[in-house]
Amino acid sequence: MRHFLDIDDLAPEDVRAILDEAHARKAARQGWPKGRVDRDAPLSGHVLAAIFEKNSTRTRVSFDAAMRQLGGATLTMDAATSQLGRGESIADTARVLSRMVDVIALRAHSHQSLVELAHYASVPVINALTDFSHPCQILADLMTLEEAGIMLKGARIAWSGDGNNVLTSFIHAAGKLGFEVAAACPAGFQPNPAVVDKGRAAGAVVHLYDDPAQAVAGADCVVTDTWVSMGDTNVGERMQALGPYQVNEDLMAKANSGAIFLHCLPAHRGEEVTDAVMDGPQSRIFDEAENRIHAQKAVLTWCLGQGTHA
Repeated sequence: MRHFLDIDDLAPEDVRAILDEAHARKAARQGWPKGRVDRDAPLSGHVLAAIFEKNSTRTRVSFDAAMRQLGGATLTMDAATSQLGRGESIADTARVLSRMVDVIALRAHSHQSLVELAHYASVPVINALTDFSHPCQILADLMTLEEAGIMLKGARIAWSGDGNNVLTSFIHAAGKLGFEVAAACPAGFQPNPAVVDKGRAAGAVVHLYDDPAQAVAGADCVVTDTWVSMGDTNVGERMQALGPYQVNEDLMAKANSGAIFLHCLPAHRGEEVTDAVMDGPQSRIFDEAENRIHAQKAVLTWCLGQGTHA
């Protein structure tokens, strides 16, 4: 059984196989209606339970669309309208759902909830986002980079802003695929030191800066994320500390001429990124959003042993 909890759990060849699967499945259905099932319908008869403790647009829709295209079905749940909201344990939920569905995706507040769910489940569990990491998003981002003609091995991916769960997953992936991460974060908002140390020990090249201009210099891709995420309460402190890390046209000009801009969305336009960058020629944010479907199709088939590239 294969869980997909974090990219650093996977062998490099598995990460590469998932990306290849995503590219192949996307290419095979160009011009098709969004709801048409892939020719091979590899997950026909399979059911995904998608559990959302946090609000979601892209993750919710992309997992549902992914299962439809693979020939399967999705049951979408949230804590408020399930027994999780009345105190049923993660362990019991895992045991019950394992009798009823073939795979589970969890978008959770706590990463520990994901780990516990996977421990007690007898079907594959997928990380659809936690406070610690966001591996499905990074697969879509890496797919978008390759579509833009950027070779991952040797690429420089610059991050400007909060050292959050998305940055953690970029660091996890860096050692697997040979790109470097250059992150500029203010004091108090730097990436988890244990993540950086573990990543470096596994071969990831990670540079940490105070100045976003240093991080972006020579970058092939510039990435940022919202300054205030769901559950953050220190809004004023965040806005003040992260203000100088806005991605704008001046900052993008310091990257390589062919550099692209990515943002996992939703974006707070005028805060972490300007409209000129979001809507500019270097932006690939909507390709990136679409690629969540194809990346998650590849994860689902990998978890269930149905991928053609695995």
